[in-house]
Amino acid sequence: MRGVLEEDLFPSTAAPGNNNSKVKLERPAAGAMSSRHLIHRCFASTGTMFLWALFLVAMTATYLSVHSFVDTSSRYFAASWGGLHWERQIRASASPRRPPGSAEGAGLSVLVTGAAGFVGTHCSLALRRRGDGVVGIDNFNSYYDPSLKKARRALLGSHGVFVVEGDINDGRLLAKLFDVVPFTHVLHLAAQAGVRYAMENPASYVHSNVAGLVSLLEACKDADPQPAVVWASSSSVYGLNDRVPFSEAHRTDQPASLYAATKKAGEEITHTYNHIYGISVTGLRFFTVYGPWGRPDMAYFSFTRNILQGKPITVYRGRDHVDLARDFTYIDDIVRGCLASLDTAGRSTGTGGKKRGPAPYRIFNLGNTSPVTVPTLVAILERYLRVKAKKNVVEMPGNGDVPYTHANISLAREQLGYKPTTSLEMGLKKFVRWYLSYYGYNRGTHTFRNS
Repeated sequence: MRGVLEEDLFPSTAAPGNNNSKVKLERPAAGAMSSRHLIHRCFASTGTMFLWALFLVAMTATYLSVHSFVDTSSRYFAASWGGLHWERQIRASASPRRPPGSAEGAGLSVLVTGAAGFVGTHCSLALRRRGDGVVGIDNFNSYYDPSLKKARRALLGSHGVFVVEGDINDGRLLAKLFDVVPFTHVLHLAAQAGVRYAMENPASYVHSNVAGLVSLLEACKDADPQPAVVWASSSSVYGLNDRVPFSEAHRTDQPASLYAATKKAGEEITHTYNHIYGISVTGLRFFTVYGPWGRPDMAYFSFTRNILQGKPITVYRGRDHVDLARDFTYIDDIVRGCLASLDTAGRSTGTGGKKRGPAPYRIFNLGNTSPVTVPTLVAILERYLRVKAKKNVVEMPGNGDVPYTHANISLAREQLGYKPTTSLEMGLKKFVRWYLSYYGYNRGTHTFRNS
Protein backbone atom coordinates (compact mmCIF):
# COMPACT_ATOMS: atom_id res chain seq x y z
CA MET A 1 0.00 0.00 0.00
CA ARG A 2 2.85 2.29 0.73
CA GLY A 3 4.19 1.91 -2.87
CA VAL A 4 0.80 2.70 -4.38
CA LEU A 5 0.58 5.86 -2.37
CA GLU A 6 4.07 6.82 -3.38
CA GLU A 7 3.21 6.42 -7.05
CA ASP A 8 0.05 8.44 -6.69
CA LEU A 9 1.90 11.22 -5.02
CA PHE A 10 4.98 11.14 -7.22
CA PRO A 11 4.15 9.92 -10.77
CA SER A 12 6.71 7.86 -12.66
CA THR A 13 9.29 9.64 -14.76
CA ALA A 14 10.95 8.14 -17.77
CA ALA A 15 14.66 7.44 -17.36
CA PRO A 16 16.96 8.59 -20.16
CA GLY A 17 16.95 6.09 -23.00
CA ASN A 18 14.35 3.81 -21.42
CA ASN A 19 10.69 4.78 -21.58
CA ASN A 20 9.65 1.70 -19.62
CA SER A 21 11.93 2.19 -16.67
CA LYS A 22 10.87 3.85 -13.44
CA VAL A 23 12.82 5.79 -10.92
CA LYS A 24 13.39 3.67 -7.86
CA LEU A 25 12.67 5.54 -4.70
CA GLU A 26 15.19 4.67 -2.07
CA ARG A 27 14.26 4.49 1.58
CA PRO A 28 15.98 7.30 3.36
CA ALA A 29 18.71 6.59 5.75
CA ALA A 30 17.96 6.70 9.43
CA GLY A 31 17.69 10.31 10.78
CA ALA A 32 17.40 11.80 7.32
CA MET A 33 14.25 13.39 5.82
CA SER A 34 12.94 11.98 2.55
CA SER A 35 12.53 14.24 -0.46
CA ARG A 36 8.79 13.74 -0.47
CA HIS A 37 8.47 14.89 3.13
CA LEU A 38 10.70 17.86 2.42
CA ILE A 39 8.56 18.90 -0.53
CA HIS A 40 5.36 18.19 1.40
CA ARG A 41 6.49 20.37 4.26
CA CYS A 42 7.56 23.03 1.83
CA PHE A 43 4.10 23.13 0.31
CA ALA A 44 2.49 23.01 3.73
CA SER A 45 4.70 25.86 4.91
CA THR A 46 3.89 27.92 1.80
CA GLY A 47 0.18 27.31 2.27
CA THR A 48 0.39 28.32 5.90
CA MET A 49 2.27 31.48 4.98
CA PHE A 50 -0.35 32.25 2.35
CA LEU A 51 -3.12 31.85 4.89
CA TRP A 52 -1.26 34.04 7.36
CA ALA A 53 -0.75 36.64 4.64
CA LEU A 54 -4.48 36.62 3.88
CA PHE A 55 -5.20 36.94 7.57
CA LEU A 56 -2.84 39.91 7.92
CA VAL A 57 -4.33 41.59 4.84
CA ALA A 58 -7.83 41.12 6.25
CA MET A 59 -6.77 42.45 9.63
CA THR A 60 -5.10 45.48 8.02
CA ALA A 61 -8.18 46.22 5.91
CA THR A 62 -10.41 45.89 8.96
CA TYR A 63 -8.16 48.21 10.96
CA LEU A 64 -8.09 50.82 8.22
CA SER A 65 -11.85 50.61 7.81
CA VAL A 66 -12.50 50.94 11.53
CA HIS A 67 -9.91 53.72 11.83
CA SER A 68 -11.54 55.60 8.96
CA PHE A 69 -14.97 55.14 10.52
CA VAL A 70 -13.76 56.30 13.92
CA ASP A 71 -11.93 59.26 12.37
CA THR A 72 -14.99 60.27 10.36
CA SER A 73 -17.25 59.76 13.34
CA SER A 74 -14.98 61.80 15.61
CA ARG A 75 -15.01 64.66 13.13
CA TYR A 76 -18.78 64.35 12.86
CA PHE A 77 -19.38 64.37 16.59
CA ALA A 78 -16.77 67.09 17.14
CA ALA A 79 -18.72 69.38 14.79
CA SER A 80 -21.31 71.69 16.27
CA TRP A 81 -24.02 70.30 14.00
CA GLY A 82 -25.55 67.00 13.00
CA GLY A 83 -27.56 64.22 14.59
CA LEU A 84 -31.26 63.43 15.01
CA HIS A 85 -31.80 65.95 17.82
CA TRP A 86 -30.13 68.67 15.75
CA GLU A 87 -32.33 67.85 12.77
CA ARG A 88 -35.47 68.03 14.91
CA GLN A 89 -34.40 71.47 16.14
CA ILE A 90 -33.83 72.62 12.56
CA ARG A 91 -37.23 71.40 11.38
CA ALA A 92 -39.05 72.92 14.34
CA SER A 93 -37.37 76.30 13.85
CA ALA A 94 -37.99 76.24 10.08
CA SER A 95 -41.71 75.46 10.40
CA PRO A 96 -43.99 78.46 9.84
CA ARG A 97 -46.32 79.17 12.75
CA ARG A 98 -49.31 80.44 10.87
CA PRO A 99 -51.61 82.81 12.70
CA PRO A 100 -55.30 81.85 12.95
CA GLY A 101 -57.25 82.48 9.78
CA SER A 102 -54.16 82.53 7.51
CA ALA A 103 -54.34 80.92 4.09
CA GLU A 104 -53.28 77.33 3.60
CA GLY A 105 -49.59 77.17 2.81
CA ALA A 106 -49.00 80.66 4.15
CA GLY A 107 -45.69 81.41 5.80
CA LEU A 108 -42.14 81.38 4.51
CA SER A 109 -39.33 79.06 5.55
CA VAL A 110 -36.19 81.20 5.55
CA LEU A 111 -32.52 80.40 6.04
CA VAL A 112 -30.88 83.53 7.45
CA THR A 113 -27.09 83.70 7.18
CA GLY A 114 -25.30 85.96 9.63
CA ALA A 115 -28.33 85.50 11.89
CA ALA A 116 -26.44 86.51 15.05
CA GLY A 117 -25.31 89.72 13.38
CA PHE A 118 -26.97 93.10 13.75
CA VAL A 119 -29.35 93.06 10.77
CA GLY A 120 -29.67 89.27 10.86
CA THR A 121 -31.01 89.26 14.43
CA HIS A 122 -33.60 91.93 13.78
CA CYS A 123 -34.80 90.33 10.53
CA SER A 124 -35.00 86.86 12.11
CA LEU A 125 -37.10 88.21 14.99
CA ALA A 126 -39.42 90.06 12.63
CA LEU A 127 -39.92 86.98 10.47
CA ARG A 128 -40.65 84.80 13.48
CA ARG A 129 -43.05 87.31 15.02
CA ARG A 130 -45.22 87.29 11.90
CA GLY A 131 -45.28 83.49 11.79
CA ASP A 132 -42.54 82.55 9.32
CA GLY A 133 -40.12 79.69 9.86
CA VAL A 134 -36.53 80.79 10.45
CA VAL A 135 -33.23 78.92 10.77
CA GLY A 136 -30.07 80.95 11.32
CA ILE A 137 -26.42 80.24 10.64
CA ASP A 138 -23.47 82.27 11.97
CA ASN A 139 -19.77 81.56 12.51
CA PHE A 140 -19.49 83.86 15.57
CA ASN A 141 -16.12 85.22 14.45
CA SER A 142 -14.12 87.66 16.54
CA TYR A 143 -14.23 90.70 14.24
CA TYR A 144 -16.01 92.32 17.17
CA ASP A 145 -16.88 91.03 20.64
CA PRO A 146 -18.47 87.57 20.13
CA SER A 147 -20.32 87.92 23.45
CA LEU A 148 -22.66 90.42 21.78
CA LYS A 149 -23.41 87.88 19.05
CA LYS A 150 -24.04 85.19 21.65
CA ALA A 151 -26.42 87.51 23.47
CA ARG A 152 -28.28 88.05 20.20
CA ARG A 153 -28.42 84.27 19.71
CA ALA A 154 -29.93 83.90 23.18
CA LEU A 155 -32.52 86.51 22.25
CA LEU A 156 -33.36 84.59 19.07
CA GLY A 157 -33.56 81.33 20.99
CA SER A 158 -36.08 82.83 23.39
CA HIS A 159 -38.30 83.48 20.36
CA GLY A 160 -37.92 79.98 18.94
CA VAL A 161 -35.24 80.70 16.34
CA PHE A 162 -32.47 78.11 16.19
CA VAL A 163 -29.03 79.37 15.09
CA VAL A 164 -26.47 76.88 13.76
CA GLU A 165 -22.85 77.69 14.53
CA GLY A 166 -21.06 77.17 11.23
CA ASP A 167 -19.41 78.79 8.24
CA ILE A 168 -21.14 79.42 4.91
CA ASN A 169 -18.00 78.10 3.22
CA ASP A 170 -18.81 74.66 4.67
CA GLY A 171 -20.50 72.99 1.71
CA ARG A 172 -21.36 69.85 3.69
CA LEU A 173 -23.22 71.87 6.30
CA LEU A 174 -25.16 73.86 3.72
CA ALA A 175 -26.08 70.71 1.80
CA LYS A 176 -27.30 69.12 5.03
CA LEU A 177 -29.44 72.13 5.91
CA PHE A 178 -31.11 72.09 2.50
CA ASP A 179 -31.55 68.33 2.78
CA VAL A 180 -33.31 68.65 6.15
CA VAL A 181 -35.50 71.64 5.20
CA PRO A 182 -36.93 72.70 1.80
CA PHE A 183 -36.31 76.41 2.41
CA THR A 184 -38.47 78.72 0.33
CA HIS A 185 -36.11 81.68 0.77
CA VAL A 186 -32.56 82.57 1.80
CA LEU A 187 -31.81 85.91 3.43
CA HIS A 188 -28.05 86.18 3.01
CA LEU A 189 -26.63 88.73 5.46
CA ALA A 190 -23.37 87.01 6.45
CA ALA A 191 -20.36 89.06 5.38
CA GLN A 192 -17.10 90.53 6.55
CA ALA A 193 -18.11 94.11 7.24
CA GLY A 194 -16.16 97.33 7.68
CA VAL A 195 -14.30 99.50 5.21
CA ARG A 196 -11.14 100.18 7.23
CA TYR A 197 -10.55 96.63 8.49
CA ALA A 198 -9.96 95.54 4.88
CA MET A 199 -6.54 97.18 5.03
CA GLU A 200 -5.60 94.92 7.96
CA ASN A 201 -7.13 91.62 6.86
CA PRO A 202 -8.05 91.63 3.16
CA ALA A 203 -8.23 87.82 2.96
CA SER A 204 -11.19 87.74 5.33
CA TYR A 205 -13.23 89.79 2.85
CA VAL A 206 -12.50 87.45 -0.05
CA HIS A 207 -13.21 84.42 2.16
CA SER A 208 -16.60 85.65 3.40
CA ASN A 209 -17.92 88.03 0.76
CA VAL A 210 -16.79 86.21 -2.38
CA ALA A 211 -16.01 82.56 -1.63
CA GLY A 212 -18.77 82.33 0.98
CA LEU A 213 -21.31 83.79 -1.42
CA VAL A 214 -20.34 81.29 -4.12
CA SER A 215 -20.62 78.40 -1.65
CA LEU A 216 -24.12 79.53 -0.68
CA LEU A 217 -25.25 79.97 -4.28
CA GLU A 218 -23.92 76.51 -5.14
CA ALA A 219 -26.05 75.06 -2.35
CA CYS A 220 -29.08 77.03 -3.57
CA LYS A 221 -28.48 75.90 -7.14
CA ASP A 222 -28.47 72.22 -6.13
CA ALA A 223 -31.40 72.50 -3.71
CA ASP A 224 -34.79 71.09 -4.63
CA PRO A 225 -36.72 73.31 -4.62
CA GLN A 226 -34.38 76.18 -5.32
CA PRO A 227 -35.02 79.02 -2.86
CA ALA A 228 -35.34 82.68 -3.79
CA VAL A 229 -32.29 84.62 -2.57
CA VAL A 230 -32.34 88.09 -0.98
CA TRP A 231 -28.90 89.32 0.01
CA ALA A 232 -27.15 92.36 1.45
CA SER A 233 -25.02 94.32 -0.96
CA SER A 234 -23.92 97.79 0.15
CA SER A 235 -24.12 101.47 -0.70
CA SER A 236 -20.31 101.25 -0.80
CA VAL A 237 -20.55 99.93 -4.37
CA TYR A 238 -21.20 103.50 -5.55
CA GLY A 239 -17.58 104.20 -4.66
CA LEU A 240 -16.21 107.28 -6.36
CA ASN A 241 -19.54 108.12 -8.01
CA ASP A 242 -20.24 111.80 -7.26
CA ARG A 243 -23.78 111.97 -8.63
CA VAL A 244 -26.27 112.31 -5.78
CA PRO A 245 -28.60 110.97 -4.65
CA PHE A 246 -27.23 107.53 -5.58
CA SER A 247 -29.51 105.68 -7.97
CA GLU A 248 -29.46 101.99 -8.95
CA ALA A 249 -28.92 103.25 -12.52
CA HIS A 250 -25.60 104.93 -11.62
CA ARG A 251 -22.25 103.34 -12.40
CA THR A 252 -20.72 101.12 -9.72
CA ASP A 253 -17.44 100.16 -11.36
CA GLN A 254 -15.21 102.48 -9.32
CA PRO A 255 -15.05 101.01 -5.80
CA ALA A 256 -13.09 103.03 -3.24
CA SER A 257 -12.35 100.11 -0.87
CA LEU A 258 -11.76 96.38 -0.95
CA TYR A 259 -15.00 95.91 0.98
CA ALA A 260 -16.88 97.76 -1.76
CA ALA A 261 -15.07 95.72 -4.42
CA THR A 262 -16.17 92.43 -2.84
CA LYS A 263 -19.78 93.64 -2.67
CA LYS A 264 -19.63 94.72 -6.31
CA ALA A 265 -18.17 91.30 -7.15
CA GLY A 266 -21.11 89.78 -5.28
CA GLU A 267 -23.55 91.62 -7.52
CA GLU A 268 -21.83 90.24 -10.60
CA ILE A 269 -21.68 86.73 -9.14
CA THR A 270 -25.36 86.68 -8.19
CA HIS A 271 -26.26 87.92 -11.67
CA THR A 272 -24.31 85.01 -13.16
CA TYR A 273 -26.10 82.42 -11.02
CA ASN A 274 -29.43 84.03 -11.87
CA HIS A 275 -28.64 83.89 -15.59
CA ILE A 276 -27.24 80.35 -15.71
CA TYR A 277 -29.24 78.51 -13.05
CA GLY A 278 -32.48 80.46 -12.75
CA ILE A 279 -32.04 81.52 -9.11
CA SER A 280 -34.32 84.40 -8.12
CA VAL A 281 -32.05 87.14 -6.72
CA THR A 282 -32.70 90.43 -4.98
CA GLY A 283 -29.72 92.56 -3.93
CA LEU A 284 -30.17 95.26 -1.29
CA ARG A 285 -27.79 98.20 -1.04
CA PHE A 286 -27.90 99.20 2.63
CA PHE A 287 -27.07 102.78 3.64
CA THR A 288 -25.35 103.09 7.08
CA VAL A 289 -27.63 100.99 9.27
CA TYR A 290 -27.78 101.84 13.00
CA GLY A 291 -29.86 101.05 16.07
CA PRO A 292 -30.12 98.78 19.15
CA TRP A 293 -27.99 95.62 19.12
CA GLY A 294 -25.78 97.34 16.54
CA ARG A 295 -22.19 96.72 15.51
CA PRO A 296 -19.56 98.08 17.94
CA ASP A 297 -17.26 99.03 15.05
CA MET A 298 -19.75 101.58 13.73
CA ALA A 299 -19.05 105.25 14.50
CA TYR A 300 -22.25 105.99 16.44
CA PHE A 301 -21.61 102.94 18.66
CA SER A 302 -17.94 103.67 19.40
CA PHE A 303 -18.75 107.38 19.90
CA THR A 304 -21.30 106.44 22.56
CA ARG A 305 -18.86 104.18 24.38
CA ASN A 306 -16.02 106.70 24.37
CA ILE A 307 -18.18 109.66 25.34
CA LEU A 308 -19.51 107.80 28.38
CA GLN A 309 -16.02 106.69 29.36
CA GLY A 310 -14.60 110.20 29.02
CA LYS A 311 -12.35 109.21 26.12
CA PRO A 312 -11.82 111.42 23.05
CA ILE A 313 -13.56 110.54 19.79
CA THR A 314 -12.07 111.01 16.33
CA VAL A 315 -14.25 112.96 13.93
CA TYR A 316 -13.12 112.86 10.31
CA ARG A 317 -13.49 115.68 7.82
CA GLY A 318 -13.22 115.63 4.07
CA ARG A 319 -11.08 117.86 1.91
CA ASP A 320 -11.39 121.61 2.39
CA HIS A 321 -12.78 121.00 5.91
CA VAL A 322 -16.05 119.63 4.54
CA ASP A 323 -17.97 117.58 7.10
CA LEU A 324 -18.64 113.93 6.23
CA ALA A 325 -22.32 113.09 5.83
CA ARG A 326 -24.12 109.75 5.86
CA ASP A 327 -27.60 108.57 4.96
CA PHE A 328 -28.18 106.97 8.39
CA THR A 329 -30.95 104.34 8.19
CA TYR A 330 -32.66 102.98 11.30
CA ILE A 331 -32.72 99.21 11.67
CA ASP A 332 -36.53 98.90 11.71
CA ASP A 333 -36.74 100.59 8.31
CA ILE A 334 -34.11 98.22 6.91
CA VAL A 335 -36.00 95.22 8.30
CA ARG A 336 -39.19 96.32 6.57
CA GLY A 337 -37.30 96.58 3.29
CA CYS A 338 -35.80 93.10 3.75
CA LEU A 339 -39.15 91.48 4.51
CA ALA A 340 -40.82 93.26 1.60
CA SER A 341 -38.06 91.93 -0.66
CA LEU A 342 -38.68 88.38 0.57
CA ASP A 343 -42.44 88.74 0.10
CA THR A 344 -42.15 90.03 -3.45
CA ALA A 345 -39.29 87.82 -4.64
CA GLY A 346 -40.38 85.72 -7.60
CA ARG A 347 -39.73 81.99 -7.72
CA SER A 348 -36.47 80.47 -8.83
CA THR A 349 -36.85 78.51 -12.05
CA GLY A 350 -34.09 75.93 -11.80
CA THR A 351 -34.24 72.24 -10.91
CA GLY A 352 -31.19 70.09 -10.32
CA GLY A 353 -28.95 72.93 -11.39
CA LYS A 354 -30.77 73.36 -14.73
CA LYS A 355 -32.65 76.53 -15.61
CA ARG A 356 -36.18 76.16 -16.99
CA GLY A 357 -36.80 79.83 -17.68
CA PRO A 358 -35.93 83.42 -16.71
CA ALA A 359 -35.96 84.26 -13.00
CA PRO A 360 -36.21 87.72 -11.39
CA TYR A 361 -33.05 89.70 -10.76
CA ARG A 362 -33.48 92.94 -8.80
CA ILE A 363 -31.35 95.52 -6.96
CA PHE A 364 -32.72 98.14 -4.56
CA ASN A 365 -31.34 100.99 -2.46
CA LEU A 366 -32.51 100.88 1.16
CA GLY A 367 -31.70 104.23 2.79
CA ASN A 368 -33.33 107.06 4.69
CA THR A 369 -32.89 109.76 1.98
CA SER A 370 -31.86 112.35 4.60
CA PRO A 371 -28.06 112.60 4.93
CA VAL A 372 -26.79 113.97 8.26
CA THR A 373 -23.28 115.25 8.99
CA VAL A 374 -21.10 113.45 11.53
CA PRO A 375 -20.88 116.54 13.82
CA THR A 376 -24.68 116.61 13.92
CA LEU A 377 -24.69 112.93 14.89
CA VAL A 378 -22.26 113.68 17.74
CA ALA A 379 -24.38 116.58 18.95
CA ILE A 380 -27.47 114.35 19.16
CA LEU A 381 -25.55 111.74 21.13
CA GLU A 382 -24.23 114.39 23.54
CA ARG A 383 -27.76 115.53 24.20
CA TYR A 384 -29.14 112.06 24.95
CA LEU A 385 -26.07 110.92 26.90
CA ARG A 386 -25.90 114.24 28.81
CA VAL A 387 -22.14 114.21 28.40
CA LYS A 388 -19.98 116.53 26.33
CA ALA A 389 -17.72 114.73 23.86
CA LYS A 390 -13.97 115.30 23.68
CA LYS A 391 -13.39 115.62 19.95
CA ASN A 392 -10.29 115.22 17.82
CA VAL A 393 -11.14 116.54 14.36
CA VAL A 394 -8.81 115.21 11.66
CA GLU A 395 -8.78 114.93 7.89
CA MET A 396 -10.16 111.66 6.53
CA PRO A 397 -7.32 109.26 5.67
CA GLY A 398 -7.14 107.44 2.37
CA ASN A 399 -8.63 104.23 3.70
CA GLY A 400 -11.50 103.73 1.30
CA ASP A 401 -14.15 105.81 3.07
CA VAL A 402 -16.23 108.18 0.96
CA PRO A 403 -17.27 111.67 2.10
CA TYR A 404 -20.97 111.51 1.33
CA THR A 405 -23.81 109.02 0.83
CA HIS A 406 -27.39 109.72 -0.16
CA ALA A 407 -29.93 107.15 -1.33
CA ASN A 408 -32.47 107.50 -4.09
CA ILE A 409 -35.18 105.04 -2.99
CA SER A 410 -37.71 105.61 -5.79
CA LEU A 411 -37.40 102.06 -7.11
CA ALA A 412 -37.79 100.46 -3.67
CA ARG A 413 -40.77 102.70 -2.92
CA GLU A 414 -42.43 101.71 -6.19
CA GLN A 415 -41.78 97.95 -6.14
CA LEU A 416 -41.51 97.17 -2.41
CA GLY A 417 -43.67 99.84 -0.86
CA TYR A 418 -40.56 100.86 1.09
CA LYS A 419 -40.95 104.01 3.14
CA PRO A 420 -38.51 104.85 5.98
CA THR A 421 -40.18 106.51 8.95
CA THR A 422 -37.50 106.91 11.65
CA SER A 423 -35.48 110.11 11.91
CA LEU A 424 -31.90 110.08 13.21
CA GLU A 425 -33.08 111.91 16.35
CA MET A 426 -35.61 109.22 17.20
CA GLY A 427 -33.36 106.35 16.15
CA LEU A 428 -30.43 107.49 18.29
CA LYS A 429 -32.76 108.02 21.25
CA LYS A 430 -33.82 104.35 20.99
CA PHE A 431 -30.21 103.24 20.57
CA VAL A 432 -28.99 105.16 23.64
CA ARG A 433 -31.81 103.72 25.73
CA TRP A 434 -30.81 100.19 24.67
CA TYR A 435 -27.09 100.85 25.16
CA LEU A 436 -27.49 102.11 28.71
CA SER A 437 -29.72 99.18 29.56
CA TYR A 438 -27.58 96.49 27.93
CA TYR A 439 -24.25 97.66 29.36
CA GLY A 440 -25.75 98.69 32.70
CA TYR A 441 -24.44 102.26 32.78
CA ASN A 442 -25.08 104.07 36.04
CA ARG A 443 -25.42 107.80 35.42
CA GLY A 444 -24.89 108.65 39.07
CA THR A 445 -21.48 107.00 39.30
CA HIS A 446 -20.61 107.18 35.58
CA THR A 447 -19.70 103.50 35.60
CA PHE A 448 -20.79 100.38 33.74
CA ARG A 449 -22.10 97.35 35.60
CA ASN A 450 -21.44 94.98 32.66
CA SER A 451 -18.47 96.32 30.78
